[in-house]
Amino acid sequence: METKNAEEFREFVRGRFEPLRALAYVTCGDWQTAEDAVAGALARLYMRWDKVAAPDAYARTMVVRAAIREKRRPWRRERSAGDALPDVAGPDPSGDVDERLRLRAALSHVPKRQRAVLVLRFLEGLSVEETAEILGCRPGTVKSQSARGLDTLRTVLAAEAITLHTFERNGHVLPHSGRVEVGARGRTGTAHHH
Repeated sequence: METKNAEEFREFVRGRFEPLRALAYVTCGDWQTAEDAVAGALARLYMRWDKVAAPDAYARTMVVRAAIREKRRPWRRERSAGDALPDVAGPDPSGDVDERLRLRAALSHVPKRQRAVLVLRFLEGLSVEETAEILGCRPGTVKSQSARGLDTLRTVLAAEAITLHTFERNGHVLPHSGRVEVGARGRTGTAHHH
């Protein structure tokens, strides 16, 4: 790789590493798996940097696919004894952070493929077609996985008295990320994805 291209790649990684890691984490629910997914995707992107016309779209696609694939590996299913200990949730005075954590916890109950669809559609703000391209499936599959995933998410959130609202206009989800709103015990806040 030429020096100019290497510097462009480094600049891309500096600007996109954290958002890609957050995307992978929300997709798979595990920080270590998320970092592995991002590292693998960026390594593949580095090898193809001169040939990729849209590096951001390519990286996002590779990260989501890698996050799903990483969770399927046998050693990822092994759990340490510490994993059996229950997580103790404490109240968060900031409210918004507390709601975001609850939403992330609820997402962990949604099957992997459905979770990936929800993350891409509602947190990344991608269209049905863009989501289908990233996941390598048909738009109809994205729609059905989205409906099932939202049903599961609503069921989990209902158990905690949290209401999930998707912002739509004329049947289309608004394209901006962070359009998931949750409210608990009379409070309402917007869950932003960073």
